[in-house]
Amino acid sequence: MDALESGRFLREVINTINDGFFLVGPDGRILMANPALERLTGYEAGELTGQTCAVLNCDACVRSRSLGGGHWCRLFDRKDEHRKRCTLVRRDGTSLTVLKNAKVLKDGDRVIAAVETITDITAVVEKDRRIEELSRLLGSDEGFAGMVGTSSAMQRVFRIIERAAESDAPVLVLGPSGTGKELAARAIHELGRRKNGAYVQLNCAALNEALLESELFGHVRGAFTGAIRDRQGRFEAAHGGDIFLDEIGDIPLPIQVKLLRVLETKRIERVGDNASREVDVRIIAATNRDLGRLVRAGRFREDLLFRINVIPIHLPPLADRREDIPLLAAHFLKGIRERDGRDVTGLTPEALRLLTAYGWPGNVRELRSALEYACVIAEGGRLGVEHLPQHIAGAAWHPECAGPGMAAGLAGTGDRHNGPHPARAGHEAQGHPARAEDGGMPSAGSLAGPLAGVSAGPPTGAFMYGGRPARHERERAELVEALRAAGGNVSEAARLLGVHRGTVRNRMLRYGIDVHRAVEG
Repeated sequence: MDALESGRFLREVINTINDGFFLVGPDGRILMANPALERLTGYEAGELTGQTCAVLNCDACVRSRSLGGGHWCRLFDRKDEHRKRCTLVRRDGTSLTVLKNAKVLKDGDRVIAAVETITDITAVVEKDRRIEELSRLLGSDEGFAGMVGTSSAMQRVFRIIERAAESDAPVLVLGPSGTGKELAARAIHELGRRKNGAYVQLNCAALNEALLESELFGHVRGAFTGAIRDRQGRFEAAHGGDIFLDEIGDIPLPIQVKLLRVLETKRIERVGDNASREVDVRIIAATNRDLGRLVRAGRFREDLLFRINVIPIHLPPLADRREDIPLLAAHFLKGIRERDGRDVTGLTPEALRLLTAYGWPGNVRELRSALEYACVIAEGGRLGVEHLPQHIAGAAWHPECAGPGMAAGLAGTGDRHNGPHPARAGHEAQGHPARAEDGGMPSAGSLAGPLAGVSAGPPTGAFMYGGRPARHERERAELVEALRAAGGNVSEAARLLGVHRGTVRNRMLRYGIDVHRAVEG
């Protein structure tokens, strides 16, 4: 094989290489480039040939040239580069992270050219960024993106959030009120590929149909009374990012039709306009409602449910992850100390046991509110049972709910009673044996100190009726009756009871009342 044939075959070999390859003369001008370099940079070989390699805007080369030397580039002084990480700028202005290898070619002492290859490592850099972000979130004192929990149920939620963040498919976050649906939605955005885009939130239950349509899709001037100028909606504001639609189960049917169209066509129409606009948005929705039941009742479109329920994430109620309560309590108390400067050192064992045994119809939000209240009442020191809200301090005591870690602290506490505790004995008498093996509750640790030898009994002085103080039973019954009389209208129920609408909402959370079950019951 002669030199001419060797050169031809060598060029064919270079053209099949998957890495970018180019030859640079001593004056810095590009002599040749292979197809892989064209693909990576967006430049055609003809555009690169004859130009200096500065056209690629390599950050390492810019720094190198600024240091000076005997040649156009310090590479000709150093003779080679091995796996040097640098950033190029493509023809379209976007960045490309690469590993560069280079070697100076010489004929005796005469420098002929330099050969350089570049390997695209953008995907590797992105994976490193995500690993670092996840490590920061999982290893921080704030838990996983503000969500605290080491229970198996929450660890599963965290894993699904990580997977959902990698996708652009719609996500539906399900769970009772107060379980952290908004935090889950925010975590999906912060971990996702749209992290640098907008994150727009809207509570769909807070607006009537006309206002909700305008908020979602925007309106043009003159579309309705008071529309004095064009206004973009939440979908347009979220272009390139994520939109979080909270309480999506409360969207009226006419708006559901338009939302379905947006999901199918990726286009919106402002109210009063007949021109459509393209939107690039990922939808994250959340609800505490049973959407399947709403579909059967004709109050939610089945086709819309199929479109938004691509990646469902179920957040467990706090009662299903009691082992997380000490961690949550410590987390909230730390936040209160830092925010208000209160000298709160923790919880007494009795208070922690009561928090662990309580049913938490309002879930994590109710726990946080209870600790806020206790800190105000106590003003400092350790929080005891006497500092907790009355509806929690007077709740029925179920030590078997505490799990093995907590139950271990209850063993041998009969020294203050002749036999087992009355609450436990009564529960067992009804055919429900104590289940010390059911939970998985860790010891309270620094939050409450050792638990052994402390009475497991409930606070004294509360008249109990059916597991609740009689006043609470009466208050609950009145609320259910008012909701039925009002046909499920919270504002009307508040008027019938002579209280504020927010009070009705708080009582519904406190007693775990679902308005639709109350009306249908």
